[in-house]
Amino acid sequence: MKIVPRDIPPRSVWALEQAGIHPLLARLYAGRGVTGTEELDDALGKLLPPSSMKGLPEAAVLLADAIAQDKRLCVVADYDCDGATACAVALRGLKLLGAKHVGYIVPDRIVDGYGLTAPISQRVKDSGADVLITVDNGIASIDGVAHAKKLGLQVLVTDHHLPAAELPMADVIVNPNQPGCTFASKSIAGVGVMFYTLLALRSELRNRGVFDSTTQPKLDTLLPLVALGTVADVVKLDANNRRLVAQGLKRVRALAMPAGLASLFVAAGRKAEVATTFDFGFALGPRINAAGRLSDMTLGIECLLTDDPARADELAKTLDGINRQRREIEGDMREQAMNIVDGLFDEGDEPPPAICVFDPDFHEGVVGIVASRIKDKLHRPTFVFAASAAEGKEHELKGSGRSIPGFHLRDALDLVAKRYPGVLLRFGGHAMAAGCTIHEDGLDAFEQGLNEVAQEWLDAATLTRRMDTDGALNPEYRRVELVDVLHKEVWGQGFAAPTFSEEVEVVSQRLVGEKHLALKLKHQGQPVDGIWFGHTEPLPAKVVLAFRLDADEWNGVRRVRFLVEGAQL
Repeated sequence: MKIVPRDIPPRSVWALEQAGIHPLLARLYAGRGVTGTEELDDALGKLLPPSSMKGLPEAAVLLADAIAQDKRLCVVADYDCDGATACAVALRGLKLLGAKHVGYIVPDRIVDGYGLTAPISQRVKDSGADVLITVDNGIASIDGVAHAKKLGLQVLVTDHHLPAAELPMADVIVNPNQPGCTFASKSIAGVGVMFYTLLALRSELRNRGVFDSTTQPKLDTLLPLVALGTVADVVKLDANNRRLVAQGLKRVRALAMPAGLASLFVAAGRKAEVATTFDFGFALGPRINAAGRLSDMTLGIECLLTDDPARADELAKTLDGINRQRREIEGDMREQAMNIVDGLFDEGDEPPPAICVFDPDFHEGVVGIVASRIKDKLHRPTFVFAASAAEGKEHELKGSGRSIPGFHLRDALDLVAKRYPGVLLRFGGHAMAAGCTIHEDGLDAFEQGLNEVAQEWLDAATLTRRMDTDGALNPEYRRVELVDVLHKEVWGQGFAAPTFSEEVEVVSQRLVGEKHLALKLKHQGQPVDGIWFGHTEPLPAKVVLAFRLDADEWNGVRRVRFLVEGAQL
């Protein structure tokens, strides 16, 4: 691993300090490209205007007409946390804005696969709906949209995934990544796109005289769900996404949130009053996602929709139980997968440029998480495959991939598909995460194709794990109150949580729980505790560590400790 301190422009630090920003925060912000306080203003009024998102005016008219004509609306969701929160935002928001008949359908990961398919369009029609609305999917659903139109449904696609060359023939498409869209935040999550759709609808209803500025429903009640879905989908936290997340966090900390979110905090053992983006990404998000991986995402969506605290508690406990089961399956699969990976190269040798793993016993709902763990360990683009459990698809393998910086996974799949025609039955995704379906006989060809692309695109520098940090920590900032200040900020993908790095002295070290390294360190001559979760190898007496600041409580006393993220050995 190579630990690299960020370039921190002194002019930006100075400008931020002059504007009243704490010196430590000024340095952290400057290192993440912030040059002025206007980028840090998280007021709702600073959100990018809906008018700049292509398709929103037309979507607002379509929905306003449907509400006026008392049409039945059906939301087709996705089975991850972004899709679940987007569905809940859609249903809650449409009802707030006057829709009387709104239902939803969420595909089953195993039975239906991803996105709007022709059979799902048929189910929407059979439900009695007039208008089909996709959330967090649909941009690649050429056949599903065509079938919906053939059935006489109006179709509104809201999505954020990258489109292919051909777009579906929907009545309206809202997607900031579609050709011709000037909306500046290309990284907005599916739930964010749906929130913007509701803002545009409310504006259209105002224009029609249904509401005025004093009587219109408050859509900010939906922001806790928008924040959860945005963080859980690991989209880049650009300035607009940070505003959405910050606004959601403020409401959560004030306990102004749906009953299901409050119950999920309790089930996860977290305190909503001091909620952080970490809670969304690593506590609440995985519990919602677990439903889509192992069971039925209806459970997750119902948890986000209910206003009954008792029902919310019951659903949150069920989701917590499913997540525990997911962790057990993942642990077994990860061990199995690592054994397979170990056989791909000799000890001491470099791993191949890309990793492909398959085992007949793998569960397709957990392949993405296992791919992520292998990618983290080996720093290689990784695909993990499982046999499809869908009826009639027994000879298909479903794969989920995770990538490293410098290797655009969806583009790589596109190239493999062109070079090896017929191997990829279906594929889609983003730069860092993608999914695909192949025939079981095509695994070797897929592995060969992916490794060829990786060999061409990746060099020694890209294949070396790099950790960007904020450099040395001034000892005066090693205080509990500053830990709390840092935790309150919005950190995440593309706006990384503060990580410091410098040489420290290792006074003592011991294993705790058989898999974590507890450390007594000297940082600039002063003692401090540290812990490296999931690491068992001993450290030398002096070592350059990358670490985050945390506060540990013992006997009612809170003390700073270092959460070690990596070491340059």
